[in-house]
Amino acid sequence: MEPPTMNPVVEPLSWMLGTWLSDPPGAGTFPTLQPFQYLEEVYISHVGQPVLNFSFNAFHPDTHKPMHRECGFIRLKPDTNKVAFVSAQNTGIVEVEEGEVNGHELCITSHSVARMSFAKEPHVEQITRKFRLNSEGKLEQTVSMATTTQPMTQHLHVTYKKVTP
Repeated sequence: MEPPTMNPVVEPLSWMLGTWLSDPPGAGTFPTLQPFQYLEEVYISHVGQPVLNFSFNAFHPDTHKPMHRECGFIRLKPDTNKVAFVSAQNTGIVEVEEGEVNGHELCITSHSVARMSFAKEPHVEQITRKFRLNSEGKLEQTVSMATTTQPMTQHLHVTYKKVTP
């Protein structure tokens, strides 16, 4: 079966498409956590619709046991640079982030964050993300968050190398 033609609406995000692996391991920190590292595989694809599909799968760097997981969709408002990022996470958080794509940079901030009733405290209240394609052709992601006990603080930074288009 032939791959679908990319919908022109998502063309401004085509630089994100592919399978990406963290290289080197990602770094995590937060005032309430011990610093940590993680491996992550990212898969961003399209099926011809005006939306990208994504999954982020993090693993412990030594044991390779699964850690954080999230999946969802990235949608552009037609004829604009406005972007919505809709995500469901294995931690019980569901979020909608909105922002803009400018060239090879996507900056988004949570518009709404919902969680399951028995989610672990402290609760995440706001998230910001920045994706950018650097001069070496690697994808970088920086995630910051605010919780019920901490102000907006950088939480994750990871650089990915592309392994498949």
